[in-house]
Amino acid sequence: MTEHLSNTELKRLHRQWRKKTNYRVSLIIDGVQGPYNIGSIIRSAAAKRVDSIWFASGATTPSNVKTGKTALGSERYVNWFESSDAMESIEAARAEGYMVVGLELVSNAVPIHDLDLKNDICFVVGHEDRGVSKKALDSCDSVTFIPQLGKVGSLNVSVAVSIALYEMRRQGWE
Repeated sequence: MTEHLSNTELKRLHRQWRKKTNYRVSLIIDGVQGPYNIGSIIRSAAAKRVDSIWFASGATTPSNVKTGKTALGSERYVNWFESSDAMESIEAARAEGYMVVGLELVSNAVPIHDLDLKNDICFVVGHEDRGVSKKALDSCDSVTFIPQLGKVGSLNVSVAVSIALYEMRRQGWE
């Protein structure tokens, strides 16, 4: 019979996964404004052990009351900073030793499963409608996208972030 893991068993399992995690990951949120998207990103970030999140270009921050409805307190597990624009955040990420990877479907983007993410990675994600700013994309070390098979051309930004974080961690566990 299948049973749910006890709290102790779950903590033990999480410790085993953390031991396999050799790389750091951070995020730059370039202008994402939907508080529920931000809350969901923060929750995924806490689940995947994101070290830092930079909120740039007017992005909604964890201090927004509506963000907390989705983040459910998980913002306390992630360091976060506000910056005036994505370029300032990219410079900060590079100063901390991160490879900066834009998450956007553009002509030079590589499918995420083909990009080597076995490194300290800082993903840059952009506004719900406009995406990552051109200036930020041009400053990225590489740009990746999540291949899609259906008739919808894009994913919700919080879903895309979750998939990118998962793929980065998956590659690091191989």
